[in-house]
Amino acid sequence: MIERLDYATLQHLWWLLCSVVGALFLAMTFVQGGQSLLWQMAKNQTEKDLIVNSLGRKWELTFTTLVLFGGALFASFPKFYSTSFGGAYWVWIAILFTFIVQAVSYEFRKKPWNILGSLVYEAFLFLNGVVGILLIGAAVGTFYTGSSFQLDDNNFVTWTSSLRGLEAALTPSLSSVFNIAMGLFLVFNARTLGAMYLINNLELGEVPELEARLRSACWQNLVLSLPFCLGIVVALLFMPGYGIIDAKGTIGIVSFKFLKNLLANPWLLGLLLVGLVLLLYGVWKTARTKATYGIWFGGLGTVLVGLTVLLLPAYNNTAFYPSKDHLQSSLTIYNASSSLYTLQVMTYVAFAIPFVLAYIAYVWWAMDRKKIGIEDTSDGAAY
Repeated sequence: MIERLDYATLQHLWWLLCSVVGALFLAMTFVQGGQSLLWQMAKNQTEKDLIVNSLGRKWELTFTTLVLFGGALFASFPKFYSTSFGGAYWVWIAILFTFIVQAVSYEFRKKPWNILGSLVYEAFLFLNGVVGILLIGAAVGTFYTGSSFQLDDNNFVTWTSSLRGLEAALTPSLSSVFNIAMGLFLVFNARTLGAMYLINNLELGEVPELEARLRSACWQNLVLSLPFCLGIVVALLFMPGYGIIDAKGTIGIVSFKFLKNLLANPWLLGLLLVGLVLLLYGVWKTARTKATYGIWFGGLGTVLVGLTVLLLPAYNNTAFYPSKDHLQSSLTIYNASSSLYTLQVMTYVAFAIPFVLAYIAYVWWAMDRKKIGIEDTSDGAAY
């Protein structure tokens, strides 16, 4: 059956699968959002331990999903992997560092031999929750605005900026403004998801003040995210993009490229609108009622919005990783993918995905059968 699929179909399929993993990662950043809320929400040690213990049960899932996203890109689009990770390595090292200190923080924050003190590790959690997500958002923004690289005939990458990827956020330009807006939207959206998740996962009857603060934070962070979301959408409607302009695969700058992509693929616009509606509904149920299940709507909405963000710069003959220095070095799903045989073999392996998802769902259910309460923050059980 798979052998009947042509090369282009498999390339589109695997960008879709990679995008699904990336969108799931964005939904899982409720962990990072919750971490960034820790000092703001917790007014005493008990509340702090409640929040950290809740997030500590899920932090591995976010990191694992990020690694899976990178692994899927490495297998299906190795040219992009080698170009980005091999050229823009400072931004990826910075992102990786924030996730390393996150793991260390959950391991050592409450250990008796902790010589740094819990505040240092909580600062590391905040760093991962804000800086890590901001840089990931800026990296995603380069799918639209382009990066500073060029490839030679042997696909050897030359990065033309000494900042090695950090220029996406640090160079004064309209592109950097867009990239930072993408990063800030993801930061505030993660904080919104974090508040919704904690309300769903914690036994808040004994700490009603914490519940009130979390519900208020959910609404406040949504409001803070909206200007960045609106700015990104408006920019995408008017900004030019990089696309294939002839049968030879020549890359050129195309006016209103992303608007044309939405018109050519109206289902992407549908995904975006449904995702935003679900996110808004989840926030409204959490912030304006006593409901605790808003995270499920907000999480699904984030997946759909993230899926749109990742698919829009790749489909409809678009260069998903444009080169600002050498247009013909820009990467598309056609010139960056693995071979036909590799994609076919990987597609057979992908049939195991539903079983993996079922296992994750079962483990999640098993961990969350009982809400986390104050008794779970004892020294033997706390992170």
